[in-house]
Amino acid sequence: MTIAIYGSRRQEPYAQQIAAFLDALARAGARVVMHRKLFDVLIRLMPAHMAPVVKIVAGPDFMADCAVSIGGDGTLLRTAMWVGSKDIPIIGVNTGHLGYLSGATVEELPSLANELLSGSWPTESRTLMHVSEPELPFWPYALNEVAVAKEDTASMIIAHTSIGGALLANYRADGLVISTPTGSTAYNLSVGGPILEPSAPVWALSPIAAHSLSMRPLVVSDDSHISIEVDGRGRQFRLTLDGRAVALPLGTRIEIEKAPFKLRLIVRPGHEFPIPLRQKLHWSE
Repeated sequence: MTIAIYGSRRQEPYAQQIAAFLDALARAGARVVMHRKLFDVLIRLMPAHMAPVVKIVAGPDFMADCAVSIGGDGTLLRTAMWVGSKDIPIIGVNTGHLGYLSGATVEELPSLANELLSGSWPTESRTLMHVSEPELPFWPYALNEVAVAKEDTASMIIAHTSIGGALLANYRADGLVISTPTGSTAYNLSVGGPILEPSAPVWALSPIAAHSLSMRPLVVSDDSHISIEVDGRGRQFRLTLDGRAVALPLGTRIEIEKAPFKLRLIVRPGHEFPIPLRQKLHWSE
């Protein structure tokens, strides 16, 4: 079995757990593909534990049976970009703060090896968004959200938004967040958008500091084709996909549709969606 591992660079506090995980994989004869930036950190911290690593990559030129993301939710988003459309199931090991997307804690990492090597993983499929226009300088897919927002200026933008070719609204606001269910607990939640159940076939449109109180969050089908043309008083606006941002001139049209592939997340018992949601938002208190 081949396991791909991606992680953030800040691994010193978790070196013991990661070393035990790699040792367990080595004893089982598993092969590890590791992202170069993580390998460069771990080879310095634990050179004696790197035996199962058979391939070191910086890009997407690999295949594996599953992937492990060691970090926070941001790291898992980067792991999703690394895996791309390969249909490799991912499990997030949380070393961050909230960890909505994680399927294990870092304390559980040493015992996770046997679960992964069993080859029996319950998974959830998550939809992604595809920005087909304009041409972007980075991966044009988003697992969490696509957002348009004003640049560093006091002037708001106007997001002329259409669904299926029909005008929906002219959002006069600081910006507009279009969120998947996976991303509903991220940027969308912070601007007052709804929390969506991960398997729901919908997206949420949530304005950022709307000029009118009648501009409320809206839930639409994820089969919708969303078109946004951004206007305003400035010269440019910012388009963001899962934290990857580019400045674009006003008047640019953004075309958003469902990606032709999905991401699979490994969900272990005790980490189903209601449980971290209740714990992270303290709903049981």
